Amino acid sequence: MSACFAERSVVPKHLLIVEDNPHDLELAQVALELSDVRCEVSVARDGQEALDVLRGSETLPDLVLLDLNMPRVSGHEVLVAVKSDPALRQVPVVVFTTSDEPSDRQAARAAGADDYVLKPQHFEALIDTLGGLGRRWLTAPRCA
Repeated sequence: MSACFAERSVVPKHLLIVEDNPHDLELAQVALELSDVRCEVSVARDGQEALDVLRGSETLPDLVLLDLNMPRVSGHEVLVAVKSDPALRQVPVVVFTTSDEPSDRQAARAAGADDYVLKPQHFEALIDTLGGLGRRWLTAPRCA
């Protein structure tokens, strides 16, 4: 067994979900369990909590799924803060929202979002979407 494979097998990937809606959060967590994504999941229930978690963590998440419309500190504000902080800017942030407003998409891109994904309306599509995001962002790189 290669050292790279051994390292990947003992270090699970870490996903931070930033979501203030308890129903959406529960659906996302169940959808992740039903998908083929295997990772540790942390939750921040608003933007301020997300920033506190990120700034206070010894180990940064491998991916942040970020809702836009939240109390205290909006997703847009979180995104700007993360991407302007040298200690955090390398963390991939995927905006995961119900907003299909062009202005939200443009603002997210301008602030440095790594992707912008609409929350699916149907549960099966949510499983597929989260599985795809997990495969894209949480799969360990192949060894050379």
